[in-house]
Amino acid sequence: MEIEELRKQDHLSASGMNDYVECGLLYKLSRIDKFKPESTSDNLLFGSAIHQALAEYQEARMKNTFLGIEELQDLFEWFWKQKTEGNGNIAYSEGKDFDILLKEGKALLKVFYEKQTDQGYKVLAIEEAFEFTIDGIDIPIIGITDLIEEDESGTIIVTDYKTSARAYSADEVDKNFQLTLYYMAMKQNGFSEREVVLKLDCLIKTKTPKFELYYTARSEADAERAIRKVQSIWNGIKKGVFVPNDTSWRCGNCNYRKYCNDWFTGG
Repeated sequence: MEIEELRKQDHLSASGMNDYVECGLLYKLSRIDKFKPESTSDNLLFGSAIHQALAEYQEARMKNTFLGIEELQDLFEWFWKQKTEGNGNIAYSEGKDFDILLKEGKALLKVFYEKQTDQGYKVLAIEEAFEFTIDGIDIPIIGITDLIEEDESGTIIVTDYKTSARAYSADEVDKNFQLTLYYMAMKQNGFSEREVVLKLDCLIKTKTPKFELYYTARSEADAERAIRKVQSIWNGIKKGVFVPNDTSWRCGNCNYRKYCNDWFTGG
């Protein structure tokens, strides 16, 4: 089933649960009340255009053809234009605009392209939607993996693309909640007997663009911890517990500030 269809049903997702943990009110405004965001973040659109360009790159690879760097950059430019041209609701970060981010995207993809090595992995799926269930949760957990590969030993490698302002620490990668959910999804959806390795391909938007690749793994103990976390989040949602966090690092770029202020003032 396509991710758009999965999203039509009641569900939990990594991004939604991360929102809930960071700010319960944000979760309520966006996921329960379904208020329309005041604007769209340039980072969100930028990351989406990067993801789509990389999906096309991997699609070609899956067919045993390989895109050149200019083709990859042209794909990004096309997707970036599709998302931004005529869109007057974009909240550009300070010092950013369409042209600056176009150049940054092409520069990031150049670094990504130059650092790619042929590891002999076989591409199994690109942008693969998934759903799985957890005991005690009334609705499924859904998501989409950017890339699923298999090495010659039969190990499954699940990759998530990230565009970030900084590099990740090993601890951040090893505790990444989204990757843990990917592990759980793989185990429940056809790969229960296979070793699963997780990977972050991180395009870092520093002054000099960087690309870092991080491998990590999960165990059944990690999955059990995640289950307890999901169950706790779900219990809070069912009970209508949506604690606001008005000191969050996300407040400055939050697209629900008006609704948040109305909530605090009783409007």
